[in-house]
Amino acid sequence: MSQVIILLRKSLLSFRRNKAAVCLTFLVPIILIYLFGHVFGLFSQDSGPSGIPIAVVNLSPEPAAQKLIEALKAEKTFAVITTFDLGKGASRPLTEADVRAGLHDNWYRYALILPADLLPDNAFGVRMRFLFNPRNEIESQMVNGLLQKTIFSNVPQLLGQSLQKNARRFLGDERFEQFNRTIANTVADNFGGDREEIYRRNIGGDFGFGAVSQPEAKPETATPPGLRRLDQAGQKSEARSQKPEVTPSLPGKDRVAGAQDQGASSPAENLKSKTENQKSPDMFSQIVKIDSEQVAGKELKNPMAARLVGGYAIMFLLFAVSGSATTLFEEKNSGVFQRLLSSPVRPAHILWARFIFGILLGLVQITALFCAGRVFFGLDIFGHLGGLLAVSLAAAAACSAFGMLIAAIAPNAAAASGIATFVVISMSAVGGAWFPVSFMPDYIQRVSKLTLVYWSVEGFADVLWAGRSLLEVLPKVGILAGIAAGVMLVAVWCFNRGKLFD
Repeated sequence: MSQVIILLRKSLLSFRRNKAAVCLTFLVPIILIYLFGHVFGLFSQDSGPSGIPIAVVNLSPEPAAQKLIEALKAEKTFAVITTFDLGKGASRPLTEADVRAGLHDNWYRYALILPADLLPDNAFGVRMRFLFNPRNEIESQMVNGLLQKTIFSNVPQLLGQSLQKNARRFLGDERFEQFNRTIANTVADNFGGDREEIYRRNIGGDFGFGAVSQPEAKPETATPPGLRRLDQAGQKSEARSQKPEVTPSLPGKDRVAGAQDQGASSPAENLKSKTENQKSPDMFSQIVKIDSEQVAGKELKNPMAARLVGGYAIMFLLFAVSGSATTLFEEKNSGVFQRLLSSPVRPAHILWARFIFGILLGLVQITALFCAGRVFFGLDIFGHLGGLLAVSLAAAAACSAFGMLIAAIAPNAAAASGIATFVVISMSAVGGAWFPVSFMPDYIQRVSKLTLVYWSVEGFADVLWAGRSLLEVLPKVGILAGIAAGVMLVAVWCFNRGKLFD
């Protein structure tokens, strides 16, 4: 037993002296928990994504169109863009051509077009168009749901305006005004209220639906004697229909009305109900018609695979290249550096050789991972070989420079491994390798653009998702190359001031 205690004590002392192990065990998990708390918005009252850019083109003269745009601006999930910046403080309203160019250049991934015939002259209903570039399926589904919720909350006013527009066309201006004046006078005489205000609201298509579509519930007011609330009448009648009605007892028998199972009905009634259920969605889609158009990635067999493979490829590339760079400490301890430096080799040669080896290792690993994506998910890597090679080369150079910097600032191999694990996981989470950047708070989204993971993932998505050419992905390739050059210069400066080659 004493030998076990002695060995346990030695293990504890060894663990305590190993600062890298202590940091990996305690400090790194605590920092990551704090970081992910910010990523998922746990430190803010409003959780969920925010600031997703969506372009809105308003070609309709209807007042309800502007109200719909204001409702979209009030939704924290969206950052609504309605103007095109001309420079020097000048701007103009967006056009459909501007929107398509912005979707192609990934300025935004979603656009809503309110056409001139938002409320058609020859039909009852609402017409809209939705253009999207769904690089991430999860984000696209969420945006689509929130957009439909905002639109449908404003549909009553839009339908009211459509009804009034068709009534004016059918009745003529004079009879149309007389009709609305009669309604306003009747409502004011029987229920009170300002006649002009009621008339103005009727003309605008607001028949009281505005209050119904408000998200905040208002306290119920007492119903005047002799009147009943129409919105509660249906609920009461439904409750009465579900409650079995007890009839007076007959001699020798107790009869209860509705002895059949609740919900049972005749075959004819079932057929009628099914027919109505089948027709109603189609009828509603004809009244509120939103034409959707996907402007990129339509030919992809598995759209999610483009971002998934690219994100995890860059994360594991960082791990591999960082691990390779930390072998510099093993070479120093084994005396390899002394033998090399005794020959016509300078420390700069060793550093640049290690940097080039990291690039080659990264290219081989990226090639293997994308070939696996080709086999598993059907990624079209051969159709975009030039752009994919350029992004892969720049990403591998940036990752290799990152590994060299870790080796330059770490005092030993264990510390380098701990620093690399912490930074790679943090950069992968913030940079969008695991989930869309748009799910994070605004300040995390700004930080993500400082990471090489973000630009690598976007570069891979440009090539594999949007099918960009080599010329079109050159800006992101240039950013990655700039990151590689800047980080490598800092690493060389740290190596020259360090003691690795002493």
